[in-house]
Amino acid sequence: MAPERPKGVDAIPDLIRVEPSVTLPDPTLYAALDLGTNSCRMLIAEPKGSHFQVVDSFSKTVQLGLGLEASGRLSRASISRTIQALRICQKKIEKHHVRHMRLVATEACRRARNARDFIRTVRRETGLQLEIIKPEEEARLAVISCAPLVSPKTEQLLVIDIGGGSTELVWIDLSDVEPSQRARAIMALHAGFRSELGAARVVDWISVPLGVATLKDQFIDVENDAARFALMSWFFEENLATFSPYNADNTREGFQIIGTSGTITTVAASFLGLRRYDRTKVDGLRMTSSQIDTVIRNYLALGPEGRRIDPQIGRDRHSLIMSGAAILQALMRVWPTDRLSVADRGLREGLLYQQMNADGVLEDGPLR
Repeated sequence: MAPERPKGVDAIPDLIRVEPSVTLPDPTLYAALDLGTNSCRMLIAEPKGSHFQVVDSFSKTVQLGLGLEASGRLSRASISRTIQALRICQKKIEKHHVRHMRLVATEACRRARNARDFIRTVRRETGLQLEIIKPEEEARLAVISCAPLVSPKTEQLLVIDIGGGSTELVWIDLSDVEPSQRARAIMALHAGFRSELGAARVVDWISVPLGVATLKDQFIDVENDAARFALMSWFFEENLATFSPYNADNTREGFQIIGTSGTITTVAASFLGLRRYDRTKVDGLRMTSSQIDTVIRNYLALGPEGRRIDPQIGRDRHSLIMSGAAILQALMRVWPTDRLSVADRGLREGLLYQQMNADGVLEDGPLR
C-alpha cells in the first residue's frame, strides 16, 4: 500500500493557489515562460492577495539541448520541436490578452553557438521575444519561488534546482532574521544576492553545468546501469568542490534543504505511489534520506526497460530519471540533513513573483 502523509504532518501550506482555468473580466494577467535544456513550460496567472492564482499553463518536453554536448549547437530538429511548443504558448498568451510577461531561456541557449540565431528565429516565427538569463538570476528566481516552503525554524537553508543543462545551488544564512520573517526575507532576494543587516545572507551560490540531460550525455557510453549511476553521482559531487559550504562544518539543527525539479517531484510521486501525478500531495512533502534512497534503489532494480513503462516515472522522464537521481543522491550525501522539502515550483513561479513585486500588485506591496 502506498504511503500517505497524515493530514497536518510535515505539511507546509501551499501558498500558491493553483485552481482550474477561469475567465475573468479584464484581469491583469502575467505570463512566465521557462525554456530549458529539456522542457518548455509556461504559467499564466493573476495576482491574488499576497500570492497568485494560475489561470492557464503549458508544459512540453522539447529536448532543445539534444546533441548540444557533442556539437555545441542547437539542432534543426530541436529548434523545430521547440518552435512548435512556443507557438502553443503564443496562442495562449493571445487568448488571455496577457500584457505582462517574461519569457526566458537558460543553459542550452547560454551554451549554444547558434543561440542568437535561434532567438531571432523564434521572434520571426512566433512573435515571442526570448531573453537568455544568467545563471545567478536563474538561481535567484528558483530561490524566491520556494520562499513559502521555508520553515520559521530554519537558520541555514540550501535550495537546489536540478535542471536539464545545469544545477543551481544557493546556501542562505537566516540566523539574523526573525523566525516569523524568514520566508519574507527569502522573497526579498528577488532584487539580488546582496547582504544587509537583518536580511537573508547568501553565503554562496553555484551553477554546476551538469543537469539531467548534460550529465547523462557524459556517461552515455557506459553500458552497465548501476555503474553508470555510480559514476554520474561521483562525477557530480566532484564539481561541487568550489562551493564554499561543501567542505564546511555544518550542523543538522536549524538546517533545511529544499529541492525543486522534475527529478525531485518524480521521486516524491514514486514514494507516494501516485499513478496519476497530484501536485497538492507532492508540493511541500518532506522526505527522509532513507525514503529517497529506497525509491532510487527501486529505480535501479527496474532497469532501463522497467523505468520506461513505469507510470509513476512517465515516458517523458524515464531516460533522464537516473541522471537526476544521481545528482539528488550526491547532494543528500554531502549535506547535514536527513530530510528534503519537495517543491513543485521553480523558475516560472519566481518570474511571476518578480514581475508582480516590481509592479506592486500583490497585497503586501513590492518586497524590497
